[in-house]
Amino acid sequence: MRFFPFALAASTVNLAVAQVSTAQCSGKKYTYEGLAGYGFVPNDGRDKYGDTLGGFGSAIALDRSKWEKNKDGSYKGVLYALPDRGWNTQGTINYQPRIHKFGITFTPKPSATVAAPSGPNLVFTYKDTTLLYGPDGITPCTGLDADPTGHISYPGFPPLPGATFLGDGWGNGDTIQRAIAIDGEGLALGNDGTFWISDEYGPYVYQFKPNGKMITAIRPVDAIIPMRNGTESFSANSPYLFPGPPGFGNGVIPADNPTGRDNNKGFEGMTLSGDGKTLFVALQAADNQEGGLKATGRRYIRLLKYDITVSSSPRFAREYVVPLPFQNAAHTKVAAESEIFHIQDGSFFILARDSSAGHGQASPTSVYRHIDIFNIDLATNIKGQYDHSTCAIADANGVLNTGITPAEYCSFIDFNINAQLNRFGVHNGGVQDQFLLNEKWESIGMVPVDGKRGDDDEWFVFSLSDNDFITQNGFLNFGQTPYKDASGFNLDNQALVFKIKLPIHSAPFPV
Repeated sequence: MRFFPFALAASTVNLAVAQVSTAQCSGKKYTYEGLAGYGFVPNDGRDKYGDTLGGFGSAIALDRSKWEKNKDGSYKGVLYALPDRGWNTQGTINYQPRIHKFGITFTPKPSATVAAPSGPNLVFTYKDTTLLYGPDGITPCTGLDADPTGHISYPGFPPLPGATFLGDGWGNGDTIQRAIAIDGEGLALGNDGTFWISDEYGPYVYQFKPNGKMITAIRPVDAIIPMRNGTESFSANSPYLFPGPPGFGNGVIPADNPTGRDNNKGFEGMTLSGDGKTLFVALQAADNQEGGLKATGRRYIRLLKYDITVSSSPRFAREYVVPLPFQNAAHTKVAAESEIFHIQDGSFFILARDSSAGHGQASPTSVYRHIDIFNIDLATNIKGQYDHSTCAIADANGVLNTGITPAEYCSFIDFNINAQLNRFGVHNGGVQDQFLLNEKWESIGMVPVDGKRGDDDEWFVFSLSDNDFITQNGFLNFGQTPYKDASGFNLDNQALVFKIKLPIHSAPFPV
């Protein structure tokens, strides 16, 4: 077994380059100054439990209290990362959800150019892993698809999505078991040292203690809960890799739930306000009754706001509509939301992207892969107006109801600019090699360039890719089960760092 300090060669980057682009949003100017860094974790790295380190670009959280600027101009910090439901390109598995901890070292230098590109200058050192358990602190959670009907009950918790499986879930044993099903996609650090995680199955939001025990669960409004055949149905129609008991793990009928979140498009984005007292969570695409079943209609997503001042009793406070961008000028396909990040007041970053393009995909060329901005200052608060399971903010074609003003949306950072990527030896489009950007970029983190408070308004924005655990040297089931992805590819866990300037006198995080 190999454990990595992922020590990679230091490299160079010119942070004094001319600005790449600017955005005006809600009357304020944002500047993308340039790509500042690149790094990766090898596709066959393993955690302390012997499992492949994969998929953890699904969500990240940078510990701002650990971010430091060194005397030589380099930086060090701590990054937490959330894998989703485990290797699932051939079926969902009994992968216990977990949170990884990495030390990071970032070394900017002023010489990276397209003509003389640098290598990676962001170094990851694996530190630890926390496994996630249910409210009893004993029963592991699982990445298996949730059951077509039914739920798991714990006192003081809403009905929880559950998965029913045989034995150990890895083809051994025939005793029927049940566990809370989680497909984690959002991660934030609470003021009290806890972890907040958003999920796609419910879609729910969960709070975990530092030891991995679930202590809070947020069930959203009924309009978001998936319904089939007149009852709640948390399944994402994602069959098991190993057989389950009769009636479980084989998909669901109908495959597409008529109402609620679409399959595998639940709470993809989650963020906390800078003071840690407010939680925002967003769907990846529109509810199915609101255009979610159509590529051209899934544009209008719901953003929910919760007061978590008392974290054990989250209070549903507001609800807004955010318009997603189209991928092309013909407006034939919407770019889904892959993460959100609260900047300040009513402004947020949003990661929106295309799919099926990048390393290991049929097309190597992505056409839309952005960190954009949206602002809710003038958006309609729809809380209480469209929350019942039969309610909709848009029609089945995705036409927004009259009387609803959505958030302002502004284009900002384009990942795909090769004039920036090539300075680090990576690229969008072209040959299928390890330097081609992965398909799925799903996380946002932000830390100050000055290493302190960001008084000069300059910030580094981090984003990591979800590699779907794709490797030819993989291990799961606590290191007991080797696997090779059928694609034949090895996808490293890639990371990019962008340098930006926020509007003057921004203060995203209170001191």
